[in-house]
Amino acid sequence: MSDYFLRAKLFKTKKRLGQNFLVDESVIDRIVQEVTPEDTVLEIGPGAGFVTENIVKTAKKVYAVEIDEDAIDALSHIQTNKFKLIHNDILKVNLKDLEDTRFKVVANIPYYITSPILAHLLGEIDDLDNDNRKRISEIILMVQWEVAQRLAADENSPSKQYGLLSILTQFNADVELIQKVGRRSFYPAPKVDSALVRIKINEKPKVNVSDYTFLKRVVKACFATRRKNIKNSLINAAFDKEAVVNALNSLNLSENTRGETLSIEQFAQLSEALKCPRKIRDKEQSDVNEFLE
Repeated sequence: MSDYFLRAKLFKTKKRLGQNFLVDESVIDRIVQEVTPEDTVLEIGPGAGFVTENIVKTAKKVYAVEIDEDAIDALSHIQTNKFKLIHNDILKVNLKDLEDTRFKVVANIPYYITSPILAHLLGEIDDLDNDNRKRISEIILMVQWEVAQRLAADENSPSKQYGLLSILTQFNADVELIQKVGRRSFYPAPKVDSALVRIKINEKPKVNVSDYTFLKRVVKACFATRRKNIKNSLINAAFDKEAVVNALNSLNLSENTRGETLSIEQFAQLSEALKCPRKIRDKEQSDVNEFLE
């Protein structure tokens, strides 16, 4: 029985905070491998500090944001100038207020708050100048297995996996599943398996469009009603019926196409076709003229 397991049993965990402490030494070591002496780390939800006390040995500096008062007390044993503990909700923390640098984020996030935290760190699709995202190099994230699959999913994945969370995460980043982590690696053991995920931030979005807010509206509409095709989904979201039909035709997309079969690039093309139908028609005419020449 590991020392981490024994220490975790002494900690009063709180279900309302979704606390499941990682006690598997091999998985903790795998997370530590992701940290280098050049990294300034932001750890979200350090809990009892099992990961924290290891990464602080390697990292240049570690900022840990924790909301639980009992965890704050448990982390008091980490005494080094390289470590700064912040008693706050991560959703209320702006990275620019911590230090003017780029952070490597390490986090074990409960399912119920995964989307809000990722939105806070990465920004929405149309939030091109999100200050937090600009200050992050990558995120090493522990989440439930099904959530990890959704984060990494694309248009070729099973339809239940690919959706808004996939696009929100991948719009400005590349996602990689590092390893699956069994439920017995935690105390208390959750009812589902987890996974360690790497989210590497890119300097620019995956696609370039004329109106990112409009693109966000298109994407949300197409995923709002999964059983409906994109034609009906867009019309239900108050897009003009004729414009929708014309846009789909211009892109050679069937009206029965569903949102979960479109790549991020195809969503961008659809957004442009709906937003700028004249531009699409002009391009088609230009292609025809070029062919005739």
